[in-house]
Amino acid sequence: MTPSSAQQIPPGDRPAGNIRGTRSPAVGRRGMIATSQSLASAAGLRVLQDGGNAIDAAVTAAAVLAVVEPSMNGIGGDLLAIVYDAKTKQVCGLDSTGRSAYAATPEEFARRGLQEMPGRGPLTVDVPGVVEGWHQLLTRFGTISLGRAVGPAIDFARDGFPVAELMAEAWKDNEQALSSDPATAATFLPAGQPMAHGDIFANPRLARSLEAIGTDGRDAFYQGSIARAIVADLKARQGLLDMRDFADHTADWVDPISVNYHGYDVLEMPPSTQGFVALEMLNLLEGFDLKAMGHNSADYLHAVTEAKRIAFADRGAYLADRDHMQKDILKMLLSKDYAAARRIEIDLNQAATGYAPGTAPGAGRPTPDFAGRDLGDTIYLTAADGQGNVVSFIQSLFGSFGAGFVAGETGITLQNRGAGFTLQPGHPNQIGPHKRPLHTLVPAMIVKDGKPWVSFGVMGGDNQAQAHAQVVANLIDFGMHVQEAGDAARMRHMGDQLALESGIGAEVRKTLEAKGHTVSDGRGSMGGYQAIFIDPKTGVLLGGSDLRKDGLAIGW
Repeated sequence: MTPSSAQQIPPGDRPAGNIRGTRSPAVGRRGMIATSQSLASAAGLRVLQDGGNAIDAAVTAAAVLAVVEPSMNGIGGDLLAIVYDAKTKQVCGLDSTGRSAYAATPEEFARRGLQEMPGRGPLTVDVPGVVEGWHQLLTRFGTISLGRAVGPAIDFARDGFPVAELMAEAWKDNEQALSSDPATAATFLPAGQPMAHGDIFANPRLARSLEAIGTDGRDAFYQGSIARAIVADLKARQGLLDMRDFADHTADWVDPISVNYHGYDVLEMPPSTQGFVALEMLNLLEGFDLKAMGHNSADYLHAVTEAKRIAFADRGAYLADRDHMQKDILKMLLSKDYAAARRIEIDLNQAATGYAPGTAPGAGRPTPDFAGRDLGDTIYLTAADGQGNVVSFIQSLFGSFGAGFVAGETGITLQNRGAGFTLQPGHPNQIGPHKRPLHTLVPAMIVKDGKPWVSFGVMGGDNQAQAHAQVVANLIDFGMHVQEAGDAARMRHMGDQLALESGIGAEVRKTLEAKGHTVSDGRGSMGGYQAIFIDPKTGVLLGGSDLRKDGLAIGW
């Protein structure tokens, strides 16, 4: 049997439970964690069982993921989180995404003869924010030290770990890129070939970097030996970051943004992330009777697609570092009145040829351009504890194996998030000194009556916001549980293609084509979901982990 034919064979039948779930949600009362790798989930659960809280568990699991999912994330990447603090009963957000070099001026890129931002390489590396994010989360909310949190990750990096199935596919897909740089090949192709499923992989250089962070804290990364090694490597590659850029990196505590959707408050992170795109989509969709349309019907998928296209027109025009965005633009884009005005542009019988971005009062028509890349190599995890603390957490390299090289002897792969800038003059997302690029990363949380109801996220680049809208509809409009809401077949609109998973039938596809959509195969492009539901009456925790990943939700 060939792999292609095997993919067409449906799974066995569940004897009970909701029809779209591949398994039951994990259950627990004292703690729950859901990540994209079972090794990370086990490390986080151990912290919870040893008396740590949800934030301790999340940082510990994230450090493990920085080792065992090297194509997706690492300490050379960025981090965002939404935290519900049970003591204060307040929600806050942490933005630990990195800024560009002070030397990253439009003139410098013009001097180098660039007409658009490169997709990879040293010019796409911004200051990594992950280590500062871990430090900030543990300092404000944690009960364990950073050294304790990175301990399991150090063990896996030093002693090795078995490579999971989907990670092995990522290694194989990136063999040519990994082999093009000597330091990178020495790290990730130790035997001259990609790691296969079940192979033991170790990264002793990364273990030493993590040990330095565990001993000396975040300063080892931003002011010490690690920063010096990264800067030296980047300078040798004609990059722009220097020691001042690293020393000046800070994470920001921010207020999440939100809209109310059918009585539930949906929380996302503010710019420079695309969180508002998911919220704008939900505002647009709230005016349709999605339940009456039917889950994954042609009418439902058409409505979601058109809402996405409107929200992405606004994203392309306006989204940037929040310090460089037009004043009050978010207020306009997230208002119910704005959604009502844009909703009438949606023809439920026909796909539009295109949508213009909304025009802010007093401003000229913006140019809807986004020169960044649709990349999505990211990890998402969520954790909750018996005291009521909940964290929704995401970290990423952006592209697969980030900028495409390991920095010297550090064992660290650097992110290529700077590819999210544009070189278009006057655009709010134009490259500039000490500036954050447009970010696709979006952790999310749904709150009901002031308490967390579901903490969730879906990694996967431009897919994230449109997947968030679908997950929220699955949970609220269609009443799915947390496992089913992630396992259900999804759509993804990208460019001029409407990608659909195989669970969406032929008749629906034909109807969508009749409405003017170009339908394509969506296998492998839907990202990966993790979630925790918190029962408002009993406090029981239910965890879900996407069938599309190597992950595990586990509670106790």
